[in-house]
Amino acid sequence: MTRRGFLKRTSLLGSSAGLLASGKARAAAPLLQAGYAETDITPEIGMERPGGYGKVFHQHFHDACKVRAAVFSDGSKSAALVGTDTLMIPRDLVLKVRAVIERKSGITGDAVLIGASHSHSSGPVGMVQPGEYDHASEFVQKLAYEASSMADPEFLRHVEDQIISAVLQANGKKKPLRCGAGSGYEKEAAFNRRFRMKNGRTQTHPRQGNPNIIGPAGPTDPEVGVIGTFDGEGNLAGCIVNYACHATASPGGISANWIYYLEKTIRGVFGQDAIVVFLAGANGDITQVDNLSPYINPGREEWARLVGARVGAEAVKVLASMHSGPMGPVDSAIEVLKIPRRIPSPERLKKSIEMVKQGPEKVGRTEWTFAKEIVMLDALIAKTPVVDTEVQAVQVGPAVFVSNPAEYFVEYGLDIKKRSKFPYTYPVELANGCVGYVPTEEALSPTGGGYETRLTSYSNLARTAGTQIAGAGVRLANSLTPGKVPTRPAHAPFAGEGWSYGSVPAELQ
Repeated sequence: MTRRGFLKRTSLLGSSAGLLASGKARAAAPLLQAGYAETDITPEIGMERPGGYGKVFHQHFHDACKVRAAVFSDGSKSAALVGTDTLMIPRDLVLKVRAVIERKSGITGDAVLIGASHSHSSGPVGMVQPGEYDHASEFVQKLAYEASSMADPEFLRHVEDQIISAVLQANGKKKPLRCGAGSGYEKEAAFNRRFRMKNGRTQTHPRQGNPNIIGPAGPTDPEVGVIGTFDGEGNLAGCIVNYACHATASPGGISANWIYYLEKTIRGVFGQDAIVVFLAGANGDITQVDNLSPYINPGREEWARLVGARVGAEAVKVLASMHSGPMGPVDSAIEVLKIPRRIPSPERLKKSIEMVKQGPEKVGRTEWTFAKEIVMLDALIAKTPVVDTEVQAVQVGPAVFVSNPAEYFVEYGLDIKKRSKFPYTYPVELANGCVGYVPTEEALSPTGGGYETRLTSYSNLARTAGTQIAGAGVRLANSLTPGKVPTRPAHAPFAGEGWSYGSVPAELQ
């Protein structure tokens, strides 16, 4: 979407909402009950750093990793939106957390959305889960538990406890607050990392200056979605920010990644008590790397600050200009899809087993790693050939958050926005579970390819998975009824005279 088209869309939304809502109706409507809280999930030095297919360990600290939660209630329905500074969020953990939250707060499980920022500089919540390969042979178990990135059981329990704590605290802090929704536009912080190449295929990160690049293989989503919540004095109690960009601008050491600078930027304007809940948009093919840039890339610290500050500054603009007031209703809906895994051919499996047994020194580290992944995938297929894939819609007034558990390609997120009847539609990826990369069907065709299409134990859903997820997301969103966008009261009718100071002829002497 061009900036002109984006501004046209948002201006039309604002004007139509103003026609629908009268000042009298706004005054009579009750305020939403809202509450925010945050808890700490910073890993320890020496723990595994997730994000790859092998083991890497944290050696430095940069900034804290957090759980940030918002709870909204319209008096009849409550919902919790939770952002975690994690690479992913395991499905089993989500189900356990929801059960406890429902028992202790009454917030039903279908109304609890838990999203991961996908921070590559966070704690060990993946990739392999404890006990995930206990059914497999000793050979496969060794590959999974000793040679792969793996979650720490104690850290997982800590994350589980802190999510529950954050939601319960936020629920306990609920009070009537003014709410607003809006969107900004930031196109220079994130870029599509996939490119059409002269060989007829698509390549991920072909690198700057590559003469074989034809052009980007997909779009970006520059929308910065924001919900703001304010007290009677106009102070920001908290906000939710949605943006599509990988959290791979790692500043060095343990970190929330660029989300740290997003929070810092917003708090720099609205105060240190404001809670900033980040929910990642559809960014499976989107990162901070501009492969078409002629300039040397920034250093890690500068890069993280650049992305976080740009997105944060745009969120600040939206928060500063939005009108807040009564905003409801709160609602939610869920659908769990049953999606089969892609199955490696017998020939490929046999070759992969042979390569793994030879070792990385002989076959090369990259080839060995992805052969290992095929062997592990075969073990997963024997246990769970079909994957539960949850799609969820959580509504806060005129905004709907449509979630999925994938590293979801941006095209699908844009498609969901286009087909949703809500004024503000915010896709949320890597929420309520993790099924790895879900590329477009075209990316999984002969003209596609690239890193995201590799068949691994992490990414393996059927070719049509993305289309199925998008369809479910649109169905769920459109099963809900959008609320009205709070708008400023209309100005008073003309009183018959203008500003007396300004109604004078030019004075030349």
